[in-house]
Amino acid sequence: QVQLAESGGGLVQAGGSLRLSCAASGSGFSINSMGWYRQAPGRQRELVASLNLGGMTNYHDSVKGRFTISGDVAKNTVYLQMNSLKPEDTAVYYCYLDHVVRGVHWGQGTQVTVSS
Repeated sequence: QVQLAESGGGLVQAGGSLRLSCAASGSGFSINSMGWYRQAPGRQRELVASLNLGGMTNYHDSVKGRFTISGDVAKNTVYLQMNSLKPEDTAVYYCYLDHVVRGVHWGQGTQVTVSS
């Protein structure tokens, strides 16, 4: 059974930084990618950043230049360094893992709140 454990959310002032961490267990090495989605109240869940097994990254346009995803997909860990945070970054952030056979799995979510 694949399980994802997230940490690092919290409350920060605009312009501040936070670092999210995610570690997966039970997935082995058959992973396409890992990354982060977020969902703000009343809005659809959106992809923030992803990291694939080959090391390629992808970012939502709104976070380019401010957020950095890193980690080791083969070792089932991924991080999201968030700098220059804005109030509009406030959301629940979900770690995900895209398994080759078992599909997409989600973490429980961690709240990020940016005050103005």
